[in-house]
Amino acid sequence: GELNEEKAKADFRARVKKDKRFKTEAQLLQGEKDDIARLNSYQKALKEFYGYYAQQLVKFETVKLTDYLGEEQEYTCYLNLNPSTIKTDETTGEVLKDEYGNPFNTKRDAINARQVALDKEQEGNRPQPRVRKTIAEVYAEYCENGRDSKAYTTIRKQESLWKNHLAARFGNRYVADITPADVNDYLAELYYKKKLSYRYVEGFLKMFYLFFGQAYSRNYLDVDTYNKLCVNKSTKITMPKRKADDDTDIVAFNKDELLLLDNYFKGTYAETAYLLGRYCGLRINETFGLKWSNVDLEKGTITIDRQMQYQDGLIKLVPPKTKNATRTIYMCSVLKAYFVELAQKRAENEVRFADLREQKRRLIEDMDGSKIYSTDLVNCLPNGTIQTVNSFKYPSRDIKQRYQMEFKYHYLRHTYGTMMAEMNTPTHLLCNQMGHGKIQVTQQYYIAISKSGIDILQQNLNRL
Repeated sequence: GELNEEKAKADFRARVKKDKRFKTEAQLLQGEKDDIARLNSYQKALKEFYGYYAQQLVKFETVKLTDYLGEEQEYTCYLNLNPSTIKTDETTGEVLKDEYGNPFNTKRDAINARQVALDKEQEGNRPQPRVRKTIAEVYAEYCENGRDSKAYTTIRKQESLWKNHLAARFGNRYVADITPADVNDYLAELYYKKKLSYRYVEGFLKMFYLFFGQAYSRNYLDVDTYNKLCVNKSTKITMPKRKADDDTDIVAFNKDELLLLDNYFKGTYAETAYLLGRYCGLRINETFGLKWSNVDLEKGTITIDRQMQYQDGLIKLVPPKTKNATRTIYMCSVLKAYFVELAQKRAENEVRFADLREQKRRLIEDMDGSKIYSTDLVNCLPNGTIQTVNSFKYPSRDIKQRYQMEFKYHYLRHTYGTMMAEMNTPTHLLCNQMGHGKIQVTQQYYIAISKSGIDILQQNLNRL
């Protein structure tokens, strides 16, 4: 039948209601015109197809093919005049128009469409999934064959999410039967109803991408189903919309709070760890995994190439969080002077408490599997007792009780990043010093609102 243009216009306006590309009435009218042209082209193509079919230029056939197991299978297909439905540049192979002849809006759209076309072409030669697997079976195969290279903490987190949440809800469901709506509804339930944090729910999303990726790689999902779940922007699984009141701000201490903290930690056994967080922005695991051999007092640098972790109740030194976390940090004059004095005290303690240190020190496993003593670590008590990431639990509680101030060691890292950004440190340098994997993470410190930043803003406003 003929296209109902009034309904098409109404549908178009409802569909683009929140689309920023159609703000004005002129843009909406042009959009309606383009959409009607698109629908007419679809209708024309369909009529042409029926014409070709009537003329027997296009026909359906049932063919028998031998699959990769040597078994004969029947397939129903149609043969047409032009098997290529996507136009590409003859020289570069880049997609120029979509399958309906419309130009792409962005280069990324063209690249994605080309990849989808290649996947579909390859899918024709790919054996169709013949074995139905449950999510539990897919995860079991991944655990057995696919996660040897994963970090210990990653494996622990995956196990926790699986055993405590996902196994009961999705374990017995066939992976090919799960829809994007199933996953999106579940993530929304965790975030909105169960009140789990946004970052925690992101871990669930990563698990689903893991399930579907593993299933596709083992031929338990066809390409169309996988694309619908994980690739196509309009259908793929995604996080629920973040709540407006979600606290995503960077927490940094102001100068008055830093002065209070400086006095609180001065002369305590936690002072070294505190200063490393304050003046270097180290993560707490990096701080307590720091060895004296990685401190160069002559150059005034600290090399971060390992961190402390508890694994099955044992303290171990393991590789850093990410590849970029391996870095060389430059000390400020205050921290360098402190470490020079600390090194002198360490030499004195080795003599003064020699017997006690030999008794109190403990062996821990280094990154390469060798054994080292706790006295090789920077954060070690004079008598040889090891200090760990748990050493800041008491100061956090005590500071909150004394000063009604929320203190977390990671806030020192936020403070370091914010202060360096406020002093106009080039972004790429700060990214390197903080060991961020993505520069976008570092850029958050340049847009974070701090008390000192507000003071500078007000001063500038007063100059207007």
